[in-house]
Amino acid sequence: MRKLIAGNWKMNGLVSSLAEIEALKGLTGSAACDIVVCPPFTLIDRAVRQAVGSPLSVGAQDCHAQANGAFTGDVSAEMLADSGARYIILGHSERRVSHGEDDEIVLAKVRAAHRAGLTTIVCIGETRHERDEGRAIEVVNEQLAGSVPGETDSRNLVIAYEPVWAIGTGLVPTHEQIEEVHATIRKGLEQRFGHDGRAVRILYGGSVKGVNAAAIFGLRNVDGALVGGASLNASDFAEIVLAAT
Repeated sequence: MRKLIAGNWKMNGLVSSLAEIEALKGLTGSAACDIVVCPPFTLIDRAVRQAVGSPLSVGAQDCHAQANGAFTGDVSAEMLADSGARYIILGHSERRVSHGEDDEIVLAKVRAAHRAGLTTIVCIGETRHERDEGRAIEVVNEQLAGSVPGETDSRNLVIAYEPVWAIGTGLVPTHEQIEEVHATIRKGLEQRFGHDGRAVRILYGGSVKGVNAAAIFGLRNVDGALVGGASLNASDFAEIVLAAT
């Protein structure tokens, strides 16, 4: 399965940051994986133009569930697709925690993104408290079932497992823990979507860096990574990308 490396810039990036995309193009020309950069809304259109002639795709970080309407400050999936985005991150733990997005809200946004022709990177994962209680697998199964619509397939769905306690902390689960959760996700996808569930890519997200990327990519059912802070620097992100090839 061809790996996917996605960079989530979060609320970072000005016009000057587009230089990182230009640098990334030069550093990853030999990459044998799919590469996605997800900048803030304000940079999507320019990032798409910057990525022309390269293997890079551009994605967004969120959308509203409705196609249009009186929703001040929101952006629809159709608007993002119109700007040239091809992917979208939905259900990130920072949205679930800080904006109160539950599985029902994430599910509606995933359907909206599919309606607009975007490929969704749906994030699921447990908190430290939930893992300490021994509920990690239960939480992941619940989020997978509640956040992914039945009318989907491997062409427009990617799952990202993000242990919330590992995001930006420098902490990384053991290889055994990563494999256990990814195997659980794969089983859930196969139960819902049959043979096509084997083709859905499952990314790992949480303190992925150049020094640990190759080892993580070598684990079973790890089909790439969702990268946060390291994606803001072209050299750091390219090191992770090249570890997947």
